[in-house]
Amino acid sequence: MSAYDSIMQGLNEALDHAQGKEIGAHVSHIVVPSVDVAAIRASTGLSQSAFARSISVAKGTLLNWEHGRRQPTGPAQVLLAMIAKKPSLVSELLR
Repeated sequence: MSAYDSIMQGLNEALDHAQGKEIGAHVSHIVVPSVDVAAIRASTGLSQSAFARSISVAKGTLLNWEHGRRQPTGPAQVLLAMIAKKPSLVSELLR
């Protein structure tokens, strides 16, 4: 099979999957738990400013998360879930 044929086959399978057709593909669903940002930050012992800097977000963003006005999503949610499991992660990685 040529590279073109392989790519076209993959694209057609992706379209079929998007349309709900059974294509025999293995689909994984990963659930990232919701996080209590204030508790996670407190477990690190860092101030709001220091914690925000350590994960490269604006302090205002961190405040919105901590006060429940916004929820972290995507990579931020994953990073916070990792820090929740191992609060020393940030300091270990940034040494």
